[in-house]
Amino acid sequence: MLTAMTGCNQKQAAAAPPAPPPEISYVTVKPQPIPYQRDLPGRVAPLRIAEVRARVGGLVIKRTFEQGSHVKEGDVLYKIDPAPYEVELASAEAVLAKAEAALVLASQQAERLETLLSRQTASQAQYDSAYATQKQAEADVAGAKASRNRARLNVSYTDVRAPISGRIGRALLTEGALVEQGGTANLATIQQLDPIYVDITQSVGELTKLRRDLASGELDRLAHDHANAQLIMDDGSFYPSPGRVLFSDVTADPSTGQVTLRVLFPNPNDDLFPGMYARARIKQGIDKDAIAVPQQAIQRTNDGKSEVWVIGKDDKVMLQPVEVGPIVDNNWLIREGLKPGERVVVEGVQKISAGMVVKPVPLAGSAETKAAQIDGAPVTEAGVR
Repeated sequence: MLTAMTGCNQKQAAAAPPAPPPEISYVTVKPQPIPYQRDLPGRVAPLRIAEVRARVGGLVIKRTFEQGSHVKEGDVLYKIDPAPYEVELASAEAVLAKAEAALVLASQQAERLETLLSRQTASQAQYDSAYATQKQAEADVAGAKASRNRARLNVSYTDVRAPISGRIGRALLTEGALVEQGGTANLATIQQLDPIYVDITQSVGELTKLRRDLASGELDRLAHDHANAQLIMDDGSFYPSPGRVLFSDVTADPSTGQVTLRVLFPNPNDDLFPGMYARARIKQGIDKDAIAVPQQAIQRTNDGKSEVWVIGKDDKVMLQPVEVGPIVDNNWLIREGLKPGERVVVEGVQKISAGMVVKPVPLAGSAETKAAQIDGAPVTEAGVR
């Protein structure tokens, strides 16, 4: 009886149909233009910065600006006691008046002697002496005017004005402070913050390779006026206004092997301020025939190398090593290991092993799925059936 039952079970097991191949989702590799971009660290720096300094010495009698406010070029920021310089100006004007009076007398004397010389009633020596005296008087007037103008400048310099437009910081001197003549005391600092710079750093090796790829044509250059930078904020969001890379420095830092790139960003609301840390995503070229796959398609070996599952012509899967580049729009850029037209497994890798036959289904949202939707084919969660 037992033997009969065992035989029956064996027949049922032999008659059981084989398990269907596992269903997996894939994407077909296609070359496409992808920007070559890097996330690089940097610091925010002002567009222009100027220290407010006095051109003349004296006692500070008034501060006219609000600390932290916006000032315009030429605005009066401090007033220095002008009384000593007004006295110097009055003295210079008096010296000028005396010199002008002497010039009038010398000119009249030279004219008289010139008339007498033409009548031969005065000697040539007398006329030459009078003419020289007139020229000396003219020189004295010119010197007195220069002294008068310098005194006027000193009076005007008692109004300490803003050298540039921008946001002014805290006042470094208060009323009653004495500013020395020719001193280097900084009264305040003005920074122009709109637009604003972000100075980022990139390794010399990366920059050299980039320039080599651009020169060989492997990467296409971006337009010079192209907005090719985005700023990544602390919370991971992007700064609303894109920026533009202006230039890269010609000198590398010998201690770090980094080169500085300067990026210009609009800053109308003063969201960026000097000294803050920033990360910038820079587009440095266009790879016109790049290959990229979704991030979940990349598998890692025990030694950290990258590989992907590839579907062969007979729907058998196999592992294939690849060399990956940076992540662009949630896709890994593939530098080596894949060719156009190959099918790469994206979902369902936990159900497969090397050499297994699978049921490939285009990944939802892929080019194959969109084409099938246009043709009217039904769409499932896994893809198109």
